[in-house]
Amino acid sequence: MTIAQIDAAARRLHGHARLTPLLNAPLLDAAFGKRIFVKAECLQLTGSFKFRGAWAAVSALPPGTRGVLAMSSGNHGQGVALAATRHGMPAVVVMPSDAPQVKIANTRAYGAEVVLYDRATEDRDALGAALCAERGLTLIKPFDDARVIAGQGTVGLEIAAQAHDAGIDTAQVLVCCGGGGLSAGIALALEARAPGLQVRTVEPVGFDDMARSLATGEQQRNATTTGSICDAILTPAPGLMTLPILLWLAGPGMCVTDDQALHAMALAFTHFRLVLEPGGAVALAAALFHTTSDPVICVASGGNTDPATLALALSRFA
Repeated sequence: MTIAQIDAAARRLHGHARLTPLLNAPLLDAAFGKRIFVKAECLQLTGSFKFRGAWAAVSALPPGTRGVLAMSSGNHGQGVALAATRHGMPAVVVMPSDAPQVKIANTRAYGAEVVLYDRATEDRDALGAALCAERGLTLIKPFDDARVIAGQGTVGLEIAAQAHDAGIDTAQVLVCCGGGGLSAGIALALEARAPGLQVRTVEPVGFDDMARSLATGEQQRNATTTGSICDAILTPAPGLMTLPILLWLAGPGMCVTDDQALHAMALAFTHFRLVLEPGGAVALAAALFHTTSDPVICVASGGNTDPATLALALSRFA
């Protein structure tokens, strides 16, 4: 992949996606003894960065495409649903039955047909393949798709410009990581536009397939994809397209606990008035608790949490 693909995605996204802010809170800096900047992708359309990759992919489909299918725990599905609806084509989203209800409801509200499956007993890939074959749908993968990676890379273009405006030319950029599409896209954009900014991936403890893959140089898998509150970033393994990019461009992976993700949610609300979901808060958690880098930039990748989880975070840590 090249910066030209990311620039092309940016042109297709212009006027459709939001340019999200890079935020700083002096009181949070003072409390933790370093400058922390938050790229607020939780304010993106559909509540996460996933809209960028979804629009970049859907907008590149050939005329006559009969419809699209996504497999998602929620954020990718919501992005594809809205992008497809705005392009006037049907969307089917295959989602786990234990996905947060707010994500299931919003995916339907954005215009998609939602097909639920049981993570423990059903094969998501087989179900999706059957639906594509039966209905003539085009699969849009959540991260192993060059068009999707390019769309997510537009976050990196914005970070490069915003960091320059803030006088930042050297920093770690911490990114919430599942399959690696966002991390890889940002890394490619920064390598071209702000080479002093280096991506580091962040995952939940116990679901650190990317960190282990970066350490060993080979794709590692998670034993399970359930058991953390960070549902948005629980994937079986790094992407076959994304891992080589991150082996080339990213630093060592980082991990945080569920409690640290909840703590970050509470601090994001207190200092920025941002609502984050647990998986969208892990980069901020790593910036707060696991790095001495100053300044540090972190991507708040999503805000599609349910009220009970936000209440839990605030009751424990606010």
